Amino acid sequence: MCTAFVSIEPGAAVPVLLLSVRDEYLGRAWLPPDHHWPDRPGLLGGLDLAAGGTWLAVDPARRTAACLLNGFGPLAPADSRLTRGQLPLTAVTEGGIGHLDLTPYDPFHLVLARPDGAAVASWDGRRLEQHELPAGLSVVLNDGVEGLAANRSASERISALMASRADHFRARFAAAPRPEPTGDGPAAQAWGAWLPIVTGDGLALDEDAALVQRRDFGDGRTWGSSSISLLALGPDGLRYDFAAAPVGGAGWQRVAAD
Repeated sequence: MCTAFVSIEPGAAVPVLLLSVRDEYLGRAWLPPDHHWPDRPGLLGGLDLAAGGTWLAVDPARRTAACLLNGFGPLAPADSRLTRGQLPLTAVTEGGIGHLDLTPYDPFHLVLARPDGAAVASWDGRRLEQHELPAGLSVVLNDGVEGLAANRSASERISALMASRADHFRARFAAAPRPEPTGDGPAAQAWGAWLPIVTGDGLALDEDAALVQRRDFGDGRTWGSSSISLLALGPDGLRYDFAAAPVGGAGWQRVAAD
């Protein structure tokens, strides 16, 4: 149940804010953001050690970021399947993924954020749809933009959990002063009233609306939030803050700021 919130205010000093929460089986190994790809030395992102890609890529030079969420629909043929973790890297390098043959990829939603806005590319296993996000606050779920993808989860329970998370945190972000993160100060200074909300808003890890969550399936597998990424993109700079979830003593890492 990965989730991305995107705030777009064209007239603001920092027009685009992106919050990305990665949910995954917690036994899946990964490394925190760094320059992990020798063939793309300018890019930053966390490294998925299982497949070598990433769930979120950042190009500080172009001031762009792309985050990936799994989607629903028919899977790619097993004998030709490619990892979706390369798609964020391609998107920030080449300005999108519309030129790719997507048939080797399982369904996904890809948010591409720029200093002047953000767009979502959704692949359902058969067709690609691309949408420019409007001004204001949008949420992207595994069920698509605002949970309205044509192909959504077949589980009413999972869809309900996504909707609870989206509804609770949309209201909380909308009610708080919108931050304008700039410079190289600490995350608490940069993100202001949003930071306590981002780190869980006081909800228990197993509450339906939890943004930072843990769900024990009782068979040795635990599903939950593994990391939180905060991006601020504007004409004069980019800021990228990262934390392992739940946010503990290590706190926030400022990955990039200019």
